[in-house]
Order: sequence, then C-alpha cells, then structure tokens
Amino acid sequence: MLIAQLSDPHVRPEGVLYQGVVDSNAMFAAAIAQVNALHPKPDLVLLSGDLVDKGTAPEYLMLKRLLSALEVPVLVIPGNHDEREAFRAAFDDHPYLPESGPLNYAAGDHGPVRILALDVTLPGLHHGAVDEAGARWLDAALAAEPQRPTIVMMHQPPFESGVPYLDAYLCRDGGRLAEVVSRYPNVERIVCGHVHRFMQVRFAGTVVCTAPSTTTAIALRLHPEAEPASHREPPAMLLHHWRPVSDW
Repeated sequence: MLIAQLSDPHVRPEGVLYQGVVDSNAMFAAAIAQVNALHPKPDLVLLSGDLVDKGTAPEYLMLKRLLSALEVPVLVIPGNHDEREAFRAAFDDHPYLPESGPLNYAAGDHGPVRILALDVTLPGLHHGAVDEAGARWLDAALAAEPQRPTIVMMHQPPFESGVPYLDAYLCRDGGRLAEVVSRYPNVERIVCGHVHRFMQVRFAGTVVCTAPSTTTAIALRLHPEAEPASHREPPAMLLHHWRPVSDW
C-alpha cells in the first residue's frame, strides 16, 4: 500500500498570498499535480492539518476547489490554523468525520493499512494536547483491530524538535499518547505535520515522523534565542510504502 502525505498547505482566499509573500494555493496545486503524476499512483493521500491559514469560509472554498483536482482518495485532519466547525462544514461530504466534538476517526477501507486520525488541536490555541478522552478513544480504536497494520495521523508532533519557536507549540501530554501506543505493536508509525519539515524519532516502540509543508519550510535554527524564519522551497511530500513482511 502506497500512501502520500501532504501537509500544511495554508490555503488562502483567491488572490491572497500566504504571509503576504508566498502563493500557497499555487504551491498546493503543484503538490497535487505531483501526486497525480506518480506512477503507480498512491492508494491514499493523508492531509495532516493546517489545510487553510485563517479558518475562514472563503479559504475552505478555495481548498475544496484545489482538492477537486486530486485523483486519489484523501483523508483529512485539522491543524491549529484550521477552525474546527468550519472544517467540519467544508468536509460534510466526508462521512468518516464525526458530527460533533474532536475530529477523531478510524478509516480502514482504503487498503490493508488502517488510518486512525487523532485530533489533538485545541480551539483558539496553537499547541496541541492528548487529553484523557482522546487517549481513551485511541486505545479503543487500536483494541478493535490489534493485529491490523495501523498508522496514527495527528497534526502537532509529540516531541521536541530542537527549534525553540516550534517547541512552544508541540503536542503536549506525549507521555499519555506513548502509554497507549506502546501497548500496540501494530502501530507502524505516527505521522504529523505542523513543523513544516521532515523529522523522525523513535517513540513508544514505533516511529513518529513529520511531513514538510507544501508551502514554506521553517528555518532549522536550534539556538535557544533564534529568531523565527521560513524559506520558500519546492512543494514537498512524504511517501509511506507498506508491504507485508512476507514480501521483504
């Protein structure tokens, strides 16, 4: 099973630049075209948060227009720049999304790998958190199919990146997440966005990785007093290729 992961497109209304300097819409369109051109095509696209920049209805209209060009099924999850109810309304044609509360869901009909989306966003805040209710939901979802290969999708990652102006906004209560995940060796990996860079760490017996943004790359500045900065780079994605052990 081949899964493409796109993240953090920060779509703006038509004609509006991201942060006043970057055409995030054009870059997201280029990323979608890149997915469509892959051969073989991915079985599924994961879109791991910050789909739009301000959470407004015109942005979600533009997002849906751009996504209409995608030739692969897509699963979505909000990020800290999304507005939960506007997000839910924009994707009312995605029946896997719950009608109320956090946008947690299980999707298992796209191939052998099941996707569990854990909404760790906190409305009005930029950091995330795994609360007790979210941990219980994830535990129950994993327990429902404990032998099936599973990917957990979140937005904010549960680890420190070393970039000080990012780490203020990570997913807090990572220990609560680790306690659940460590009980299920079928978790192939946890995939996140948020940091606008590829990073990967070992976590709770599996791997956590973050996808780059299709729009800008946040500068990798590790000094504790570093000033925030971003760079324009070509649109990027991650590809996750799962094969049964017998195929290795």
